[in-house]
Amino acid sequence: MILIDADACPVKAEIIDIAIRYDVQAIFVAGSYLRLPEHPLVRLFVAGDGFDAADDAIAEVAQPGTVTVTADILLAERVLKAGGAALDPRGQEFTETSIGDTVATRDLMAELRPGMMGQSGGQSSGPAPYSQRDRALFKVGLDRVLNRLKRPTGA
Repeated sequence: MILIDADACPVKAEIIDIAIRYDVQAIFVAGSYLRLPEHPLVRLFVAGDGFDAADDAIAEVAQPGTVTVTADILLAERVLKAGGAALDPRGQEFTETSIGDTVATRDLMAELRPGMMGQSGGQSSGPAPYSQRDRALFKVGLDRVLNRLKRPTGA
């Protein structure tokens, strides 16, 4: 099963294509209604607009064998603790080894950001625009994770 933190996910179409190819359920979890293609493997779960409602819904069902697509580092950490796999929309897999450093970097940047904005007088430019290369890298990353999960244990 693929769980998608769907509200700001830029790779919805790629996830649907891969889910159909692998014959895997794709559940898009969002705060409100999203228009998705009708297909038996594609579902929408509207978690509501409460703070972290979508994250909480995903974390509740994440388990070994599930893959979560999210840019939210703290959600990725929760998914990993539940035994699931987590991947960002650029194809980078969060791992038990990397998540601690990733969370620490996120926290450090959150602390530095207000001071940096005061010094520069403006806002940061944010992440780079999402490109076709990013889409391709995501597809490779999701393929890699799904192939690893479908292998028999011990193989």
